[in-house]
Amino acid sequence: MIRVLLTVFMLLALSIPAQAQVTPFPASFRTQDIPVEGVTLHVRVGGKGPAVVLLHGFGDTGDMWAPLAADLARDHTVVVPDLRGMGLSSIPDSGYDKKTQAGDIRGVLEALGIEHSVVIGHDIGTMVAYAYAARYPQRTDRLVVMDAPVPGIPPWNEIVRSPMLWHFDFGGPDAERLVAGRERIYLDRFWNEFAGNPAKVDEATRQHYATLYARHGAMHAAFAQFRSIRQDETDNKASMATRLTMPVLAIGGEKSFGSNEAIVMRNAADKVTEVVVPGAGHWLMEEAPTQTIRAVRDFIAQ
Repeated sequence: MIRVLLTVFMLLALSIPAQAQVTPFPASFRTQDIPVEGVTLHVRVGGKGPAVVLLHGFGDTGDMWAPLAADLARDHTVVVPDLRGMGLSSIPDSGYDKKTQAGDIRGVLEALGIEHSVVIGHDIGTMVAYAYAARYPQRTDRLVVMDAPVPGIPPWNEIVRSPMLWHFDFGGPDAERLVAGRERIYLDRFWNEFAGNPAKVDEATRQHYATLYARHGAMHAAFAQFRSIRQDETDNKASMATRLTMPVLAIGGEKSFGSNEAIVMRNAADKVTEVVVPGAGHWLMEEAPTQTIRAVRDFIAQ
């Protein structure tokens, strides 16, 4: 009987690590906290070669990029920050408009001695990536935007009317009180409703990010990311006066933004390549990492 119990305990112990965490970054990556104006960003850096910056969105942190970062680090320097107020970065009171956050990313790259890079974004990270490319076009070799609208860029007025996007205007003290202690419930709404297959966002992933978003001030910052979109719309309408000339890859999930990602970017950029990932919803790195990595790899290699 004792031997049977020991065997059961051993099997349980062996099964726990597989359920306990998201995919880790390679051991060769280092982490550092880099102060820029008004905030300190938590950054992962690895690899060697031309630089690539990976910008996450809401419901994730920079941890989402581990599989892509591991692939790109074979021949690129890969920089993966947590955006201001998110993940393990500091949580300032303001500065959540995407133009300001583009400045955050520029500050990180300057601290690392990086002059120019490919910039890749998903969700809120797409909005920051566009703002970066518009603000620093000479520092942006290529731009990749993944499954998110860009405020102010047509057909923004049609996109923003979708009832699925009610969270763009959700926030404030009472909203924070509603979500406090219930961060997992709030996040499940995004993982369930925006996924092509919610099961692809597994329990370990959900637990990991729910813990990070439950830290003090994290949901206040998350709401601020969305509530700044009205300012982003104004900023981007001004930026559109100068079209982007660097190559742009627009990736949409078939069951989410799909080809609309490229439609948006063709209104702001001259050279747009379109990729729609079959069967995937919004969470491209969780739902279809192999296809997404291949699309990014092929584009960067051109």
